[in-house]
Amino acid sequence: MLDDPFVYGQIAAANALSDIYAMNARPLTTLNLVGFPDNELPMQLLAEILAGVVDRVRLSGAVNLGGHSVRDAEIKVGLAVTGIATPDEIVRNDTARPGDLLVLTKPLGTGFVTTAHKREKCPESTLAAAVRSMIGLNAVGRDAARQAGGATALTDVTGYGLAVHASEMVENSGLAVRLHLDRLPQLPGVLDLIDAGVKNRANASNRAHLESHLQWNLPPDHDPRLAELIFDPQTSGGLLIAVPPDRGNRLIAELQAADAAAAAVVGRIEPRTGDAWVVIDFAGDKAEIPRGSA
Repeated sequence: MLDDPFVYGQIAAANALSDIYAMNARPLTTLNLVGFPDNELPMQLLAEILAGVVDRVRLSGAVNLGGHSVRDAEIKVGLAVTGIATPDEIVRNDTARPGDLLVLTKPLGTGFVTTAHKREKCPESTLAAAVRSMIGLNAVGRDAARQAGGATALTDVTGYGLAVHASEMVENSGLAVRLHLDRLPQLPGVLDLIDAGVKNRANASNRAHLESHLQWNLPPDHDPRLAELIFDPQTSGGLLIAVPPDRGNRLIAELQAADAAAAAVVGRIEPRTGDAWVVIDFAGDKAEIPRGSA
């Protein structure tokens, strides 16, 4: 994904820690899970990767307890993370309510960016913006949600993309999620990468997974590139937070005060009609939808 081993380790750790933040919990301990071709690459490279892991784990307040490594044909780094929360603190990913707003805390597009980087087609400024986002801990979103109060559902947006992770909030509830393409926060330059045709393979599989449950309500002059963003697989993506409408502005303000990578209302929860449980549209200038920032 990246050439810098330290940053690679930072992203691996931030990505793993997100599962704890996505339940409104606090990480306690981590164990490294490593595959490394030590018969082909110097061990110093692994040392730098693990230094990046420890950097993010320490920043989270957790403790790295070591881990396990095996010889592998390619580098693989992940973490098993243990966290803690009281029963009344835990927020599930499938308990959103009708009328809830959906707030996203990081910009979209890391799948396009990392794919372009592998093909040596990614501008340095775009890659740098993606790295800043990917190494960021989702503690920022968790804490903002706690300060704002009222979060009804919570998940992190990772490899299945925004649309699939949002659909998990409503799939078994008889509700639907409406996503606003014109409110999606995006990494700088990512639309140019979409034009260049650097789509990740998972983009198509994410779309296919939802195809029979999608409803498209788009104006004739819409930018088709925006639709690609909701299926883009994210590495260490942001939190998607469902909150009642009267908490939306407070959550946006808390995220902005904490310098979150994004603070955008990207959709809402509504009753389901028909077979579609993901509806795609443009929000336009609807006053009831707070305008956040990307």
